[in-house]
Amino acid sequence: MTMFHFFNCAILTFGPHAVYYSATPLSEYDTLGTSVKAAVVYLGTALVKLVCLATFLQVSENDGFDPYQLHKGTFESTDWFYRCCWTLFALTQLTHRNISQNHKFQAVGLGWAFADSVLHRLAPLWVGARGLEFTWDYILQGLEANANLVLSISLAALASLIWLRKNKPKTLIPIIYACAGIVATMPSITSYLRRGLGWYFPKVVGFELFTSLVMAFISWQLFSACQRPSA
Repeated sequence: MTMFHFFNCAILTFGPHAVYYSATPLSEYDTLGTSVKAAVVYLGTALVKLVCLATFLQVSENDGFDPYQLHKGTFESTDWFYRCCWTLFALTQLTHRNISQNHKFQAVGLGWAFADSVLHRLAPLWVGARGLEFTWDYILQGLEANANLVLSISLAALASLIWLRKNKPKTLIPIIYACAGIVATMPSITSYLRRGLGWYFPKVVGFELFTSLVMAFISWQLFSACQRPSA
């Protein structure tokens, strides 16, 4: 029963990435190499971030004011800059063979989301989901991974419009930047909801799922609008 629960949670966490790759034209254009490179770049930048956190942040042993939490919040609030820089590098510097812009940002976003799931959810899933007691936490983590997949592809699509699409309508530029800012700061937003407002994990996951669907719809509309030939 414990292994059955583990496999169910693992399929829920990592299965949608494989389904998205096989069900879209990404598999037809052999973009797996691009996704793997994007995942490697993500893991490298995540390692640099962890080294910075371990180097510059010090844990306070006092029971009162904890400057560690203050500085940690500062690092989390600048997470949008780290995500945008990574996306810019992945979209412009990685070799993408002869694939279109439509498939390029999807491959990058897919690799990013898969690497994030492996980095943050594989170990807790392996250790916790095989426990003797059933818990909803790992099912919620799988749902959170699905929301992150949608948000990652949405951010990659918006980033491709910002940096790679030169002839986009001027009226849509502020909307594109605003949506990219919202998607890029989602880790900081969810962190504030958990620690600042005291939201429980199921409520946060519900918020992430709803936000990911809304931002995916908006990103799709913006990308479609920028694909239309200008009058």
